[in-house]
Amino acid sequence: MSGRDVADERERAVAAPPPADAGLVFIGLARTPWKSRMDCPRMGRPDGPLCRLEIFEPWTEALRTIALYERLEVLYWLHRSRRDLVLQSPRGGGEARGTFALRSPVRPNPIGSSIVRLIAVEEGALLVRGMDCLDETPLIDIKPDRCLYKPAGPPHPGDLQMESDATGRPVF
Repeated sequence: MSGRDVADERERAVAAPPPADAGLVFIGLARTPWKSRMDCPRMGRPDGPLCRLEIFEPWTEALRTIALYERLEVLYWLHRSRRDLVLQSPRGGGEARGTFALRSPVRPNPIGSSIVRLIAVEEGALLVRGMDCLDETPLIDIKPDRCLYKPAGPPHPGDLQMESDATGRPVF
């Protein structure tokens, strides 16, 4: 659980349904300087402390060519977070907001993401700056930052497809 297990009067918790197995496989652990949620930054910074992403076997080979990208998107499982709040009061007070309108680690499926700056690639590990999770947080996935990524294969028909109505909103 988080360092803030009791909701205040502006927050609302629900009885969450039991989790169904999504088949996640943790690929490693994030090594960060933060042991408590209250010490952890709300958002990582490109000039933040050096963190180590340790990758488990058999996934280490998946790091091949990752050095082509200066920024990566890291997805991780916020394993110490509550999962029952639908309304939350942001740190420091203020009006309660819906969980989906916040980047809080307290969510039904506690998946966190950070855009990090790749500093170095080591044997079975990455050194990065920009993380915002607790030490020993399980890693779900690592991808090139979508703003820097160019697909390696030929374009698909939908890659350039855009359709909108008269107001500019997408048509579904």
